[in-house]
Amino acid sequence: MIKGIRPLLRGSTYSGMLFAYCGAVASLPLLPFALLPLAAWRSAPEGVQTALVLLFWAALIGVVGLARITRRALIASARRLLSVPLPDPVAVRRPANSGADRWRTPLWLLLHVVLGWTGALVSGVLFLSGLVLPGGWLGADVGLSLFGWSVRAEGGWQSWVVALGCLLLAATVCAVVTNVLRWLAPRLLGPSSAERLALAAERELQLAERNRLAHELHDSIGHTLTATTIQAAVAGEVLSADPMAARAALRSIEESARAALEDLDYVLGVLREEKAQTAPTRTLADLPELLDRLRHAGAVVEPELSGELARVQGTLSRAAYRILQEGLTNALRHGAGGPIGVRVAAAEDGLELSVVNRTEAGAGPRPGAFPTSGHGLPGLAERVRLLQGEIDAGPDGPQLWRLAVRLPVRWSA
Repeated sequence: MIKGIRPLLRGSTYSGMLFAYCGAVASLPLLPFALLPLAAWRSAPEGVQTALVLLFWAALIGVVGLARITRRALIASARRLLSVPLPDPVAVRRPANSGADRWRTPLWLLLHVVLGWTGALVSGVLFLSGLVLPGGWLGADVGLSLFGWSVRAEGGWQSWVVALGCLLLAATVCAVVTNVLRWLAPRLLGPSSAERLALAAERELQLAERNRLAHELHDSIGHTLTATTIQAAVAGEVLSADPMAARAALRSIEESARAALEDLDYVLGVLREEKAQTAPTRTLADLPELLDRLRHAGAVVEPELSGELARVQGTLSRAAYRILQEGLTNALRHGAGGPIGVRVAAAEDGLELSVVNRTEAGAGPRPGAFPTSGHGLPGLAERVRLLQGEIDAGPDGPQLWRLAVRLPVRWSA
């Protein structure tokens, strides 16, 4: 019993009924325009005239529902008064078969008005009946008469029972109208098929951008932490014997940390949806600086650069830098010392990158085995796959590890 009357005690039931009343009241300014056709049909029967007025009234309401601002207003008010989670409408190009979607808002507006008037009349009559039927408390014999239907109270406790029943029925009508509107709102005011596709595409772009930022942050911060850890150890060992080398290592730590902070500030700004700053760009032109930082960390780097690297620009150059950065970071972190070979070759048919370092026998994952998620090599594999390139990582002879990447190139004129 208590569960059955619980919806009648919720404030959202009556805010939803207020929403229905608003639909009924908002349709009143259109009623005088719906009466205009009667001027040409004065001789028509009364029933035909009533049908014409209702038909033109419904047509005018439907036309109002075609306006985009109407749909935005309805969605905003439904979210607030019906407590229905509706997304904001998305501007999309209407496909050829979007006629049904276009008429969803006019249909909603018509049903909104019909339910508003029905709920207002029925609940109003029941509520008024509940007030006037127990006429004894007014000291007079009172009754209710509406549209030829009349009820008169005869006093006694029976009239109070009937009055209470009328009030409960009025509240029930409010709950029914509110629930019907809540059921209709997602179906008629919710995203259309074209809007759902647009929302899915937008969400996919956001996820791709966040995934790219995660890769950028992992490459930058991971490399910086690895390099600075090694550089700090080198500075500590040579601090007394070679102060110049120690100062050089500390300067390299400062430069690495500053570059990583720029990347971090940019990524956090994007994730917080703040005003976008200029993205820190690291390209193949910054490769010599990266190799110098590795040398300050005590690594022996043997670069081999060939081809017209200056013609490699844009996304490809930035991706190549990050790939080499990740490969060199892994060589520092997991290598067994010795020289690190870095090869960058720009040819007419592609850009070849490779990093070769010494490693302990049997170390590293199985060649070609890249998980579908994670960081490090999986992140590299995903980055290369997005660029439609090829990647191979694994042992290369005794105690050697080789990362090889080949990326397609589109030369600029």
